[in-house]
Amino acid sequence: MELEKTKIALLFGGRSAEHEVSLRSARSVFEALDRNKYQVIPILITMEGNWYIRPEELSSFDSRPELDEKDRLMVPADPARRGLLHLNRSGGHDLMPEVIVFPVLHGTFGEDGTVQGLLELANLPYVGCGVLASSVGMDKVLMKAAFRDIGLAVGPFFWFLRSEWKRNPAKIMERLRSSRFPVFVKPANLGSSVGISRVTEPSGFKPAVDIAASYDRKIVVEDGINGRELEVSVLGNDEPIASLPGEVISHAEFYDYKEKYLQNTAELKIPAELPQDVIEAAREVAITAFRAVDGSGLARVDLFLTEENKIIVNEINTMPGFTSISMYPKLWEATGLSYPKLLDRLLELALERHQDKQKIRTAKD
Repeated sequence: MELEKTKIALLFGGRSAEHEVSLRSARSVFEALDRNKYQVIPILITMEGNWYIRPEELSSFDSRPELDEKDRLMVPADPARRGLLHLNRSGGHDLMPEVIVFPVLHGTFGEDGTVQGLLELANLPYVGCGVLASSVGMDKVLMKAAFRDIGLAVGPFFWFLRSEWKRNPAKIMERLRSSRFPVFVKPANLGSSVGISRVTEPSGFKPAVDIAASYDRKIVVEDGINGRELEVSVLGNDEPIASLPGEVISHAEFYDYKEKYLQNTAELKIPAELPQDVIEAAREVAITAFRAVDGSGLARVDLFLTEENKIIVNEINTMPGFTSISMYPKLWEATGLSYPKLLDRLLELALERHQDKQKIRTAKD
């Protein structure tokens, strides 16, 4: 008798500037999931925020799909109606209760704790970090504060709000004078290097702020750091483990969106050529950073290694890229865990975390 397959709701797309990256990541996950174990239900979230169930085929990950209203879907926040609610034109619905949600969503309205909060209300198991880790991991200011509080080294930075820039730009330009050029001007809540500018002199600061401010109300300015760019993948819940470090060698001004996803010109050294003590130190720092934000499931931690072999934490990505060229799965492959086995483990961790949360009392005696 054939065993019943586990249903995986694969969320992708989303209301984010990283929508296209999500399509690529989800396609890779879709192709790698073992069909002997899983029934995969692709669910597209459009740029407008509409949810659609899609066919179990690769065309579902095209950037301009043909959508039909009969395929509309929603997730009720009411845990008594737990699952995916498939709407239809006649006003009826089909409920799919037994699913594990795999939110392969990058950036705002997906990686930032919003979708995670919805899934918590619905009492559905899901892959990856919870609400707190997702939101803190998305906000570069709070993230760095969490790292510093636990004793990790972070590079010099300052931040301000878009409204402050409009009200008093001279004050922020004065603060810039204490920074070391080049500086990197970033929206605080975005990834995949979207909206980031490398600024080499004060005259380039205003245009960079305008770009960053078009993506977020909070802008971060980071001093450039001379060092090797390392990345470490983390996997686990209460007892996380870290992969071997990899190194990114950029052939652009910095490792930006074009080089990551369009030009494919950066060198990825997997694993990085490092002394054993530095390898172990990088892995330990990555695990500490993961714990600092209360991570669960997975994350990728980006580091700098200075000439003095000092490790500086740049940021944590709570839903790193899963494309065919992405570092997160490649690092695990180099550490001995294949892509399909990695996905198996992530789904196991999702169930483990969900079951653990069911032990929490939500009513007073």
